[in-house]
Amino acid sequence: MMKPIAMADDLDQLGTLMTETRNPATEHLDELPTLEMLTVINDEDARVAAAVRRQLPQIAQAVDAITARFEQGGRLFYLGAGTSGRLGVLDASECPPTFSVDHELFQGLIAGGDRALRHSSEHAEDAPDKGSGDLERAGLRAIDAVVGIAASGRTPYVLGALEYARSVGALTLGLSCVEDSAVAQASEIAITPLVGPEVLTGSTRLKAGTATKLVLNMLSTGVMVRTGATYGNLMVNVRATNAKLVARAVRIVCQAAAADPDTAAKTLRAAGMDVKTAIVMLRLKLERAEAEERLAAAHGVLRRALKSSTTA
Repeated sequence: MMKPIAMADDLDQLGTLMTETRNPATEHLDELPTLEMLTVINDEDARVAAAVRRQLPQIAQAVDAITARFEQGGRLFYLGAGTSGRLGVLDASECPPTFSVDHELFQGLIAGGDRALRHSSEHAEDAPDKGSGDLERAGLRAIDAVVGIAASGRTPYVLGALEYARSVGALTLGLSCVEDSAVAQASEIAITPLVGPEVLTGSTRLKAGTATKLVLNMLSTGVMVRTGATYGNLMVNVRATNAKLVARAVRIVCQAAAADPDTAAKTLRAAGMDVKTAIVMLRLKLERAEAEERLAAAHGVLRRALKSSTTA
């Protein structure tokens, strides 16, 4: 006999979730002229940033907690199913080129594996053991952090992963769009932007997906700022591996060291194409070896390295 897709009480419970309820503002969406339809969608999208803003204290707590794990040598895992999983993989995959960090530092895991990035694999989200198994195979440790992402706040794959993370002592964070969800309750830090019912009922790739992307942007960027991967708003960890990035590296050195382009390019070459080393060389008038020593003593944080009796 075919297994029922869901029991009646499960269906009743799902129907009450904010992410599954019908949006009265869009009940006649298909009857609207195109411009009016898009205006309604845009009006709903405008609610997302405010929902995320209300979660800033929790996001700040998460950034500081993850930073503390990184300082111990820990890693960050994003884990989710469907759109939530894809957004986690996207953010994790963009951190190495943006901040020149090892690809192991940020890892995105999605229910159904990499194939689920391009092909629908929503059935894979119903197995808690797959979430725990993916983290176990990744070698999760107590010094790591796990962000369980589930718009509905109830995805079994995510809940299984969070339970496993707690069992090994890892930091657990839950990102969902439903108040007091199972994912929130299973996490040490809960981030819950309440974006309201979707434009298309239950289509959480819309407002919930946008909120998720905004929060993940803040988590990864905030942690990298706190760990010294930036100087002000400059990406000083950039590695000049192609023509565009070489030009960007030269501009960063120009801006951070108040140098002309020729001097910046020459010093960058002398620094082995390391932006932070070049900036220290120019700002403190040091040779490469001395600049590298100063950076090492500052654990790679440029602002600390630049501090001296003559430089603030």
